[in-house]
Amino acid sequence: MAKSAPFSLRLSEETDRLVTAEAKRTKRSKGSVVETLAEEALKTRTVPGIAFRGDDYNRRAWLIGTSLDVWQVIEAYKDFGESLDRAIAETDLGERELRTALSYYRRFPQEVDDFIALNQLSLTELHAEYPHAEILPIQLD
Repeated sequence: MAKSAPFSLRLSEETDRLVTAEAKRTKRSKGSVVETLAEEALKTRTVPGIAFRGDDYNRRAWLIGTSLDVWQVIEAYKDFGESLDRAIAETDLGERELRTALSYYRRFPQEVDDFIALNQLSLTELHAEYPHAEILPIQLD
């Protein structure tokens, strides 16, 4: 992704302290921390009802008030033939939650599609990607 021209930013002492601590914790630059925080804040303002969670390397949008990431809702919506009525009828999601996820997806489709694609990797593809990971059998009782 191309970067914009640099610009100067002055933070309050308290904000600078918090950004410095986050940069140290995550082993990233202060600029990288501020960029990530700004991007997430702008996305949550663009699509109210969305927040972010996950480790620094795996941040993802989720629907506030549910336990679901946006990509999970969109993947289910697609599985229901992209029918709003069917998805609402056959899940615990309300229309507001589904429309919020769809709004986020329309605005940031590549981000959501990347998480869906990762979830759809086969065991063979996962093993090729992570050759030292052990695949354990699932035991159903």
